[in-house]
Amino acid sequence: MKEYVMGNGAIALGALKAGVNMACGYPGTPSSEIIENLSKFPHEGLHLEWSVNEKAALEVAAAAAYSGARALVTMKQVGLNVASDPLMSLAYVGVEGGLVVVSADDPGPISSQTEQDTRRFADFARIPVFDPSSPEEAFEMIQDAFEYSEKYRTPVLFRPTTRIDHGYASIDAPDSYEPKSYDGFKKDAGRFVIFPRLSYKNHGLMEERNVRIGEDFSSYRFNTCEGDDSQKAVLASGVSYMYAKEYLKDHPEVKLIRIATAYPFPESFMLDKLKGVKEIICLEELSPYLEEQLLKLCGKHGLDIKVAGKLTGHVPHMGELSADIVKTILSKYLDINEESISSDIAEIPKLPARPPVLCAGCPHRASFYAVKKAMAGKKTYYCGDIGCYTLGNAMPLDMVDTCLCMGAGVTMAQGFSHVDDEGKAFAFIGDSTFFASGITGVVNAVINEADITVCILDNSTTAMTGHQPHPGTGRNMMGHDVGAVSITRILEGIGLKKIVTVDPLDLKGAIEAVKGCAEIKGVKAIIFKSPCIALERSDKKCSVSDKCIGCNKCINETGCPALSINEGRVEIDQSLCTGCTLCAQVCPMNAIGGANE
Repeated sequence: MKEYVMGNGAIALGALKAGVNMACGYPGTPSSEIIENLSKFPHEGLHLEWSVNEKAALEVAAAAAYSGARALVTMKQVGLNVASDPLMSLAYVGVEGGLVVVSADDPGPISSQTEQDTRRFADFARIPVFDPSSPEEAFEMIQDAFEYSEKYRTPVLFRPTTRIDHGYASIDAPDSYEPKSYDGFKKDAGRFVIFPRLSYKNHGLMEERNVRIGEDFSSYRFNTCEGDDSQKAVLASGVSYMYAKEYLKDHPEVKLIRIATAYPFPESFMLDKLKGVKEIICLEELSPYLEEQLLKLCGKHGLDIKVAGKLTGHVPHMGELSADIVKTILSKYLDINEESISSDIAEIPKLPARPPVLCAGCPHRASFYAVKKAMAGKKTYYCGDIGCYTLGNAMPLDMVDTCLCMGAGVTMAQGFSHVDDEGKAFAFIGDSTFFASGITGVVNAVINEADITVCILDNSTTAMTGHQPHPGTGRNMMGHDVGAVSITRILEGIGLKKIVTVDPLDLKGAIEAVKGCAEIKGVKAIIFKSPCIALERSDKKCSVSDKCIGCNKCINETGCPALSINEGRVEIDQSLCTGCTLCAQVCPMNAIGGANE
C-alpha cells in the first residue's frame, strides 16, 4: 500500500518493515515524529516508550539488542551528547540484535543549540553511520542499517537532517508488519560486563572490523556515481546530493559522486570513481567531513586532485545548503552558465522575519512576569533552559540571562549563587525537562548548600516538541495510564527548604510566592502550574473598554501577541486571545475585562 508520509514517518515504516521489537527515544526536533508515527501504524509486538532522556533510552534499547531483538533509539543531535556515555561503551561491547540510533541533525540550526555533525560522532565512537538523501531513501536505508548492525554486531548511527525528517514522500509500505523473533539474552559476563582488559581487546577488533565495513560499504547500493568520466566532479551527501542532482541533470559530463556511508569511509569505491578526476568539490551540510576524508585518501594514495569545499571557502561552513545556494556554488565552480542549469523548483518569495514569541495566553509569560515584578530593583540572575520558556528572553520580558543545554539552568544558577552572595539566582525549567535532566541538578544544589529558587514551569506536557507525554502526565506511549510522578513529592524527598505551587495566572498570588521564597536562604522551588493553551484552550476572551487611555502598559510589559494598538487604544485579537486575564491584571485603569463580564 502507498503511504504519503513525512520523512520521520518513512523512517518509522522502514523500522517496522525491518521487524523492530523496541523503540525508545526522547522528543527533540527534528526527530520527534518517528516515535509518534510508530504509534499510529499497526505495531503489535513492538514496545514503545518516551524515555526520561536519551541516555535512558539507549540503555533500555541496549538490553533488548543484547537479547537479539531489534531496537531503535531516536533523538536529535544534541541528545546524542546525553547518550554518549552508553554509546561509547556499546561500541566496544557490541550487540546481538540490530541496534540503530537515529540522531537527527539540524543544519541552520532551525531549532537547536548547535550545528554539530553526527558523522563526527560516528568516527569518534568508531561505529558506522548512514546518511539518507530523501524520505524514500530513509525508508530503505533504515532497514539496511539494522542488517549491518546485526552483520557486524555493532550499534549503528542513522543521520537524517531536518529536510529529510520533515520532507514528504509516498512510500510503498507493506500491509502488515512482523516483529523479529529472537532467542533472548544469553549470559556471558566475559562479553557483556565491560572491564578495561575487555575494552583493550575489543578496541583492536573494532578497528579491524571497521576496515571490513569500509570495504563492504564500497559496494553499498546508495553509494553511487552518475555522469560521464570527466576531470571535474562533485562529491555530495544527504539532501545536498539531491540539490546537486537536480541542477546537474542537464550536465552529464560532470561526474556526481554520492556517499551515503560517511564512516567507515568506502575507500575502494572512491578510488575507483576518482579515476581521471583532476578537480572535485564537496557539497555537504555542517562539517567538512567528506572533504577531510577525501584529502586523506588523496594523500594516502598520492592522488593529484584539487579538492574544494568548506575548507577552501567554496562552500559555507554554517547553515543549511539549499537548491539556490548549490546552484550558485556549482555554476561558479564548474563555469556553467546559471541559465542553463535545470531547475523545476519555483522561486520562493522571501517573507519578513518574525522572531519567535510565547503564544498568546501562554502561562509561562505570566510566570516570568511574576518573578520580574517580585524582584524589581534587586540584583538577580535568571538562568533559562531548553523549551518554550527559552522564549522568555524576548523583550519586553527579558527574563533569560543564560541558556546552555538541558538542565543547565538549575546548575548554572548554583554557580552564580556561590560566587555572588548579594544576587538572587533563579532557575527556570519546564516539567518535562525537570524529569529529563533537572532532578540531579536540584540534588546537587541541596547537598552543596546553594541559595537558589527553582521555578518549575509545569504546563503538563512537552510543548515545544509536539506535546509528548512525560512522567508527570501519567500516560505512556503504550497507551497505559500509569499514574503521574509527582514533582512535589520528588522535591520533598530531596529536602528543599520550601516548595510552593501557584497558578501563574493569579498574578498577585504568584508575586507573593516569589517574594516569600526569595527571602529564604537555601534551595526553594516554585511550581508554576497551568496547562499549555494548546491542550486546554479556553473559550473565554478579554475585551477592552472605553476606560483605556492608551498607556500601552499591557503591551509594553507582557508582550502578548494578541495585543496591538489601533487608533491610540489597545485592541485584542479575539482569534488569539485565550482569556488568561494577565493583561487585565496589569492594566492600571481596569480597562480590560472578560467577554462574559
